[in-house]
Amino acid sequence: MKTPLYKALQERQVTAIVFLFLLWEAGSETVKYSILEETDRGSLVGNLAKDLGLGLRDLVIRGAQILNKGNKQLLQLEQKSGNLVLKEKLDREELCESTDPCILYFQVLLKSPVQFIQGEIQLQDVNDHAPEFTENEILLKILESSHPGTKFPLKIAQDLDVGSNTVQNYTISINSHFHLLTRNHNDGRKYPELVLDKALDREEQAEVRLTLTALDGGTPPKTGTTQVLIMVLDINDNAPEFAQGLYEVQVQEKSPVGSLVITVSARDLDAGVYGELSYSLFQSSNQVLRAFEINPDTGEIRVRKLLDFEEIQSYRMEVEASDGGGLSGKCTVVIDMTDVNDNAPDLTMSLLISDVPENSPETVVAVFGISDPDSGENGKMICSIQGQLPFLLKPNGDNFYTLVTEGPLDRESRSEYNITITVSDMGTPRLTTQHTITVKVSDVNDNAPTFTQSSYTLFVQENNSPALHIGTISATDSDSGSNAHITYSLLPTHDPQLELTSLISIKADNGQLFALRALDYEILQTFEFHVGATDQGSPALSSQALVRVQVLDANDNAPFVLYPLQNASEPFTELLPRAAEPGYLVTKVVAVDRDSGQNAWLSFQLLKATEPGLFSVWAHNGEVRTSRLLSERDAPKHRLLLLVKDNGDPQRSASVTLQVLVVDGFSQPFLPLPEVARDPTQEEDLLTLYLVIALASVSSLFLLSVLLFVGVRLCRRARAASLGGCSAPEGHFPGHLVDVSGTGTLSQSYQYEVCLTGGTGTNEFKFLKPVLPNFLNEAPYRNDEEPSNFRDHLGFN
Repeated sequence: MKTPLYKALQERQVTAIVFLFLLWEAGSETVKYSILEETDRGSLVGNLAKDLGLGLRDLVIRGAQILNKGNKQLLQLEQKSGNLVLKEKLDREELCESTDPCILYFQVLLKSPVQFIQGEIQLQDVNDHAPEFTENEILLKILESSHPGTKFPLKIAQDLDVGSNTVQNYTISINSHFHLLTRNHNDGRKYPELVLDKALDREEQAEVRLTLTALDGGTPPKTGTTQVLIMVLDINDNAPEFAQGLYEVQVQEKSPVGSLVITVSARDLDAGVYGELSYSLFQSSNQVLRAFEINPDTGEIRVRKLLDFEEIQSYRMEVEASDGGGLSGKCTVVIDMTDVNDNAPDLTMSLLISDVPENSPETVVAVFGISDPDSGENGKMICSIQGQLPFLLKPNGDNFYTLVTEGPLDRESRSEYNITITVSDMGTPRLTTQHTITVKVSDVNDNAPTFTQSSYTLFVQENNSPALHIGTISATDSDSGSNAHITYSLLPTHDPQLELTSLISIKADNGQLFALRALDYEILQTFEFHVGATDQGSPALSSQALVRVQVLDANDNAPFVLYPLQNASEPFTELLPRAAEPGYLVTKVVAVDRDSGQNAWLSFQLLKATEPGLFSVWAHNGEVRTSRLLSERDAPKHRLLLLVKDNGDPQRSASVTLQVLVVDGFSQPFLPLPEVARDPTQEEDLLTLYLVIALASVSSLFLLSVLLFVGVRLCRRARAASLGGCSAPEGHFPGHLVDVSGTGTLSQSYQYEVCLTGGTGTNEFKFLKPVLPNFLNEAPYRNDEEPSNFRDHLGFN
């Protein structure tokens, strides 16, 4: 029984045998064809199916395909007929050049099963090219002394065809001196050889012209011709001789390369080769050979490179003339160079100081030398500097100069100078060299700092935050470097009461001013100080400027009511006669504001009243007046709420509460008692004490008024009293009615004395006089108000 391993081995052996058979079959079969070149496209090469022993159906089934060597497809297989045809016209010379035979290889691929069959096509040559000579004329030089039988090989003709179609024979035109032999090369090519039959005589015939013809072996044969020119050469029996033994010439330097210097000429009595002269430089130096060249045929000596007078002023050389027979003659040529102004002057800097301090006296800036390798006028030079500059050129010996400053320089006017030194020669045309140097002026501390303003006015709002930047002062220094580095500082003030260091600080490097603490307009409205600016030069220079700081008022104080005082537990009471006329002055509210300007412009407003239409307040002076007559229906007691507000932003206000008591029997208007000015420096306990005293005084005044009213009624019945008389009621009657001390701006107490009068049956209060000793002289007031104005403000006439 056969195992699976045995079967696998058997299958592998069969496959290997088949594969080896195919390889042997592919290597053993070759189909060969032959065809003429230049055969037209589509021409039949052969029947491939028949030659391979395959039917047309087998050719299709097996997928026969022609594979050409290279990418160019030369052959094509027709599947229907099995014919192998040309795909394009074939040119043997293009495909194989001179190779003979010319064989083209191809393969036939049978895909199923795979089989390769080698194929060859021999491309047969056609005589489609004629012989060609490379030259239209062949020059041949023969000495007249040549013996008959001497052979002279000639150049062969080229033919692209091969085999019998290439060159097979040469012929020459009929003549009396030569005949032609055709000989074979080792490579099979044929070449012509000219044989002398008869001796030549140059004097009889100097040249012979023949026609050489090449013939190929085609049918019909094709030919190619060329001319053969035979020059008969003379025998050399004369040496060349120059017309002059010495030639002298002058040449300008920088002459163009190739320009003619001189032409030397020699003669030879011989003719032909022996009379043909060749010129050359004989035993010349390398300098001569690099600078000049000679035409061997004409004897022209030309410039080979640019000549420089500054390198070599003269050249000396020997020229040799040689003929074709080896004889020669010599002459001497001397070439002198003439100078051309081709070199610009040269400037060599020996010393250069590029940094000159300002304010220095005459200072050496540079020392330099000038030169020009040209000669004569071309080498003479003049030196100058351009522009109106504070520098001078001073000659210092032969072609040496010194550049110095005219005087002290000012860096602040100009810190840098670009100096152009011009050197010109006297040649034609003039050549100029310019050399620019830069001289910097170094700074000297000769300028003090200068403030941008002689004085500065700065504004700061009161109640500012600490460390607030309120302004910047600035100074400039026209110096440079550390000489221009400015440091700012506060200078001591002469006012002992102004603690400047606690108010202002300055940043030393940029002049920024800062308020160290909050400023209060009511305490300090303006102050001045000086600021110094100091540079860091040596010695240091400084300057100062005045700084004025104005504190701007902020509406940070509410109005303060001086009268009536509002520190009592009960509102202030005013008396109003029932018979008062419209416009009757009930009282006057007196208020002040510690602010200034529009922040202290006060206005008054009646906010609330028991009888709204009965009273009015004048907005600008705080006078409370009646608006109409009182009637019986009006209440005997009224309560008024007044608002005092300033004109600031934000607006601040204070309120005033008044009680008005309507009374009968008074003949004169009741004048409100002036309120004692408030002293803001007193303590809160004093304010409360004075308020209690004021309330007690008002209460006492009311009780005394009632007692006086009763006493007057009793007195009228007893006796008639004069208008100025006054009787006191029984018991103790105080001489003063009110003694008020305030804590506002009025620091002194004030008093009013009152008594009852009679005579007409109408009883009323009579204010005799205010007891205000030294009040008007000692009462404090704002610094922008006069005492008289303050008196009017309180309502005193």
